[in-house]
Amino acid sequence: MTHLTLHSVSAIDELAWPESPFQLTLESPATTFFTDFTVSEPLVIKSNIKAAAARKVMLKTHVRLKLVVNDKKQFVGIISSEDLSEQNLLRTAGAMNHDDLMVTDLMTRKQDLLALSLTEVDQSSIGDIVNFLKDNHRQHCLVIDGANHKIRGIFSASDISRKLKLPVNIQEQSSFYKVFAAVS
Repeated sequence: MTHLTLHSVSAIDELAWPESPFQLTLESPATTFFTDFTVSEPLVIKSNIKAAAARKVMLKTHVRLKLVVNDKKQFVGIISSEDLSEQNLLRTAGAMNHDDLMVTDLMTRKQDLLALSLTEVDQSSIGDIVNFLKDNHRQHCLVIDGANHKIRGIFSASDISRKLKLPVNIQEQSSFYKVFAAVS
């Protein structure tokens, strides 16, 4: 194990800055903004987890959406913090005990999802993506690599807001509509 030492910063006055600052704008390539699963590991949750446990994990880690996988790590759907809200748990449970609900009872199944194509995303600006997603009122949108039959990545309104430095409160439930409104 490496021994680490803390050093005083009292004599340090300058910040390091990129040699040539890269300004992100609505004209920037869309691929600059999506979470690419060939670079960043996807956030997943197993399909056989109880919904209440999944809710606790998502609240604790401040994650709003996870990809749901089965025991073989195959993609079966998505689950959002909204899907796991206390109101939704109670509404979905009906006559049964809401502690018995599983992630699969609340998730959106893959056959009910739509995604953007990586080939179209490669040719788009983030402004194109924001406009498209604003019109569809989406917080997140998957990107598929059709040639390799894989979910390649995901767009997130919070990530786009952060990268564009927009005045959108990412702590609240944001949407692509709010991102668009902030840049219009």
